[in-house]
Amino acid sequence: MITTLLVANRGEIARRTIAACRALGVRSVAVYSDGDADAPHVREADAAVRLPGTAPADTYLRADVLVAAAERAGADAVHPGYGFLSESAAFARAVVKAGLTWVGPPPEAIEAMGAKITAKELAARAGVPVFRSMTPEEATAADLPLLIKASAGGGGRGMRVVRDLADLPAEAEAARAEAAAAFGDPAVFCERYVERGRHVEVQLLADAHGTVWAVGDRDCSVQRRHQKLIEEAPAPGIPGELRGRLHEAARRMAAAIGYTGAGTAEFLIAEDGSVSFLEMNTRIQVEHPVTECVTGLDLVEWQLRIAEGEPLPAGGPPEPRGHAVEARICAEDPLADWRPQTGTLARFDVPAARTAFAPPARYGVRVDAGVEDGTEVGTDFDPMIAKVIAWGSSRADALRRLAAALAGTRLHGVGTNRDLLVRVLRHPAFAAGELHTRFLEQHGAAELGRPLADERAVRLSALAAALATAEANRAAAPVLGGLPAGWRNLASAPHVRRYRTAAGEEVEAGYAAGRTGPVPLPAGGEEVRVHRAAPDEVQLVAGGVRRTFAVHRLPGGEVHVDSELGPVALTPLSRFPDGSDDVPPGTLLAPMPGTVVRVAAEEGDWVEAGRPLLWLEAMKMEHRITAPAAGTVTGLPAAGSRVDTGDVLAVVAPRPDTPQPDPAEGEAPAPDGAHR
Repeated sequence: MITTLLVANRGEIARRTIAACRALGVRSVAVYSDGDADAPHVREADAAVRLPGTAPADTYLRADVLVAAAERAGADAVHPGYGFLSESAAFARAVVKAGLTWVGPPPEAIEAMGAKITAKELAARAGVPVFRSMTPEEATAADLPLLIKASAGGGGRGMRVVRDLADLPAEAEAARAEAAAAFGDPAVFCERYVERGRHVEVQLLADAHGTVWAVGDRDCSVQRRHQKLIEEAPAPGIPGELRGRLHEAARRMAAAIGYTGAGTAEFLIAEDGSVSFLEMNTRIQVEHPVTECVTGLDLVEWQLRIAEGEPLPAGGPPEPRGHAVEARICAEDPLADWRPQTGTLARFDVPAARTAFAPPARYGVRVDAGVEDGTEVGTDFDPMIAKVIAWGSSRADALRRLAAALAGTRLHGVGTNRDLLVRVLRHPAFAAGELHTRFLEQHGAAELGRPLADERAVRLSALAAALATAEANRAAAPVLGGLPAGWRNLASAPHVRRYRTAAGEEVEAGYAAGRTGPVPLPAGGEEVRVHRAAPDEVQLVAGGVRRTFAVHRLPGGEVHVDSELGPVALTPLSRFPDGSDDVPPGTLLAPMPGTVVRVAAEEGDWVEAGRPLLWLEAMKMEHRITAPAAGTVTGLPAAGSRVDTGDVLAVVAPRPDTPQPDPAEGEAPAPDGAHR
């Protein structure tokens, strides 16, 4: 029996595992880097061990340090979570060598699935369907379009789509460089690229007594940059015969490598119905909650029970009940090429949630989050900050519950993809089950990523922000703070406040002082009346409907307004701008904190507009920075340099006789990278 479990991870999956320990009566031990000293998972564990350092390479990716932490804390087992060292055979062996229980499959099974090339060969021998693989050098025009993949990869790293054979050498080299940097292995391979395939996976549980369960399936087709955003169980619209084939193939794959514990076999289904095994994740999956909701199983608890030697019950896995959908809230901006967003998450609240880290007792909403109010979101880790899961009696029921829960979530201080998730869930094509891996490209990430709040909602939210600020100022006044709002001896000019929205648009809100309180100035052709105003809540009557606007002012001045019309983030504008933010033309600024992983130009090079100059790595993704215009490049940083938001990355200076874009015709767009 496991008595003390070290959780070799952080964030949401660490909290999820600690919750399972608490339910089982197992003592939990957290580990933390210096930056995570006050993280929620550290406080929630029974004990915690510091991993000196801040970078993942010095902390969560150090097998020797993690094993030493387990020994120091008196742990008798280690759970790796997902990511980091969860699929490291070397780490599993180190845990076992130290006399500890490894909560996961045997190291040999991890090793067998660790390289995609080897895994596909094993799958073929086990009778599991696979698409033909080839090296970049073997590919011909007849094989196009191609997908280059990192053999040791995951999470979309080292992937490239090639449609022109002439582009293959350069794309293969870029994929090798990214794979080497991310996984320490530059090996890549090519396979058929399926334009509108479905990504369907089968959840597995296997005990040490020869029983292998296929615990249902999930659809994970809605992705960006080959990374999942929305997952659901069961996979909708899959014919029974095909579902049975997928489950049987997954069981054969697990049996062929002597698998034990929880794992996932992933498949790609092409438009013509052909199926290919993609990979096997030898760990718990991010999307495991949807399977837990529809089956009632606690998959993390079963990981621990199987590690203790307990057999799976006779009779097979439970049949799914209802439908569950999960959305990943990520700190990124879909309207700026998924650029990472950083800062302090001043507020995180999902009012619709019934449970956390466990399925609700009846249909409802669950939230699994690695953050809370005050959490600092940086660039060293994955951009996912939380998962919101809805379980309903039907798919339509689950979609409605999840969309409403996300729309009502309070997310203040850090930009996220929340609005895009809501629009996808409410999209007619998604509701109809028209799922494929190019869903966002087909329907337009820019359109789907539009703010939920329309122009009218922004206008009313700005008025609420202005009124709440006035009430807060009056309440804090050292003298006469108790006078009723709007009280004056003499008539005064209207009060007008200006704000900038997250989309960069300016909005004004004005009101005059009346005998019974503030009177909003007409705006947008609509008369608005103030029903009630307080420092944190304003009720407005517009179009005969009274609505409540919750107002949250952050210490830095940003104002967040939440209402049924949609969330709005506003930055107050000064009446007297100082011009200190002016940057010379051609200056490229870092759009986010990160590390310069590659530089593609040299000092003094002449570059054309749109040419890649360097790549920044942030939140486990690479972001290309390109030249905003033609010119001579100077001031390039060295590979390996760390930069902060707003740091100068380079200056592209045009020759005096180089034609430049006419401001009257609009600024020439930069495909990537921030410049002002």
